Amino acid sequence: MDRRQDLTATQAMHETPTPRLGGVAIFSAVILSGALAPAAVSDPYRDFILATAILFLVGLLEDLGVSISPRKRLLACAAASLAAIWLLGVWLPRLGIPGVDTYMDLWLVGVPMTLLVTTGVANGFNLIDGVNGLASLAAMAAAVALAVISHGIGYEIMVSLALMLAAAIFGLFLLNFPFGLIFLGDAGAYTLGFVLSWFGISVLLNAPEVSPWAILLTVFWPLADTLLAIVRRKQRQKDSLAPDRLHVHQLVMRTLEIHVLGRGNRRLANPLSTVVLAPFVLAPPMVAVFVWDQNALAFWSVIAFLILFFGSYAVAFRVLRRIPRKNGKRPLQARDLLKS
Repeated sequence: MDRRQDLTATQAMHETPTPRLGGVAIFSAVILSGALAPAAVSDPYRDFILATAILFLVGLLEDLGVSISPRKRLLACAAASLAAIWLLGVWLPRLGIPGVDTYMDLWLVGVPMTLLVTTGVANGFNLIDGVNGLASLAAMAAAVALAVISHGIGYEIMVSLALMLAAAIFGLFLLNFPFGLIFLGDAGAYTLGFVLSWFGISVLLNAPEVSPWAILLTVFWPLADTLLAIVRRKQRQKDSLAPDRLHVHQLVMRTLEIHVLGRGNRRLANPLSTVVLAPFVLAPPMVAVFVWDQNALAFWSVIAFLILFFGSYAVAFRVLRRIPRKNGKRPLQARDLLKS
């Protein structure tokens, strides 16, 4: 089977087979940044790369045609995080919740929370990797936001590492957007989410004044999409790990194709979806760089963005039903968005 892309997959958003090995470039950049890392962090960073390699290799196998279930990929995320915890001897230090943070030093509390967060972010980037440039844009925004926050606290090592990662993502972005010459693939998406989540943990470990909610804002879009998928599938009594065609970027693309461009224009509707969503993807990381040392404000910012995210999704179908389709036929129905 040609695994450049499975065009029959439920979540498939493209019409032509395309190489899915962008993750090789991303992981190579992570290795290179380790070689260039200052001596003070070179040893622990190499250990971190070894842990990341677990997840990268599992994703790469999937990209190369070895079928690995979503549940097994999540287990690989957890295994990679456990390896990082064991090799580095650290975990997520706090959640920004009074009372709860007191117990985060206990491995019985801190380790499971670290696994939940890092697995959630890694899986979230894989979920949003459905239209050209979206996952790369979200990852670049997160990396740059972490670099800006790190500069504000004087954590210059992380500034360099985050900016090197952003530069690598930008190189891939130029090939992926707008026409999808190459995709991140599972290896790239999972690796990006994993590395960014641990970069965020590193910032929190080195600066007690940084709010965990601000770090969450840097990766808000993939986490929000993951949470929405869990809620949506539970409501529809589906397996929470089963793929579907109801992610925000998928709805935007089909709406553009049905209402604005007309059928047969997916090649244009695909990248245009990223353009439409870009302000919403970029807004949370931008807010994060202003509220990184204000825990309460960062928390309420997360709540506000969640209300906006879920509220917009909830009213989408109602609004779309009232908009005439481009071909003048009946208004859009939910089943139209489920079709390819």
